[in-house]
Amino acid sequence: MTTPSALPGPPTSAAPAAAGSAPDGASGRGGSLGPVGLVLAGGISVQFGGALAVSLMPRAGALGVVALRLLVAAIVLLVVCRPRLRGHSRTDWNTVLLFGLAMGAMNGLFYQAVARIPLGPAVTLEVLGPLALSVLASRRAINILWAALALAGVFLLGGGVGDLDPVGAAFALGAGAMWAAYIVFSARTGRRFPQADGLALAMAIAAVVFLPLGIAESGTKLMDPVTFGLGAAVAVLSSVLPYTLELLALRHLPASTFAILMSLEPALAAAAGFLILSQTLSPTEAAAIALVIAASMGAVRTQVGRGRGRVKGKE
Repeated sequence: MTTPSALPGPPTSAAPAAAGSAPDGASGRGGSLGPVGLVLAGGISVQFGGALAVSLMPRAGALGVVALRLLVAAIVLLVVCRPRLRGHSRTDWNTVLLFGLAMGAMNGLFYQAVARIPLGPAVTLEVLGPLALSVLASRRAINILWAALALAGVFLLGGGVGDLDPVGAAFALGAGAMWAAYIVFSARTGRRFPQADGLALAMAIAAVVFLPLGIAESGTKLMDPVTFGLGAAVAVLSSVLPYTLELLALRHLPASTFAILMSLEPALAAAAGFLILSQTLSPTEAAAIALVIAASMGAVRTQVGRGRGRVKGKE
């Protein structure tokens, strides 16, 4: 779930880039192999964490899993970052509050989606949010092609030929809209708070909002040692570990390369769903995912090219 720019990226990946990312061209092809590996490892961690969350839902419910994930991730980030609470303006706090609410809503809607539809299609529908943000930010005619590819993928995925639960699909699309909001407020938070302080505070806000919902749905089930332990594992795999890996990668990896790698999230999600949850894809669903990935990569490359054109124009 998520990048803090207008480029498509995974829901859990926005925070590191908000803290600061390397400029385009910061590293050569050979020097990027290490950072690329870190990004791919982070993406695999996110999606396999999502698969583990799906398997945990019968024990704790969708809202219970979200509450556990956000709570453990918030505790870890607060301990590690130790964010400063004084010296911030009202605008700063309003920004981090909206960031936290967007983060919580994104996670809540996404987990409601994967409780109803397979992981791969859920991530494919969710990535439409960042894709739409990228297309709107670029405002180039070529983006009509990328939008058409994405819509074709959505049609194949559930438009009369698939058997996706419509409620689950709606939750995934809602999660995508919140992912776009998450990207916007992640960037704003990164400009107002040093390092990952804003992320830690936003995660705490999201945890405070969702904990009552998780308790209302699951009650004392959340206190079961096995359930809590699995929830902690989901938090580490889906939040703490990928944020850390991507933060390290973004110190050396161009932001454009990072965004393109994030476009592979639907494929990673489909692999995790197959390996852990035995969720298989039909040829039509696989083609739909491929179309959305192609649209995401194309939109990223279009926006990167636009940015480079502006730089050359100034020179």
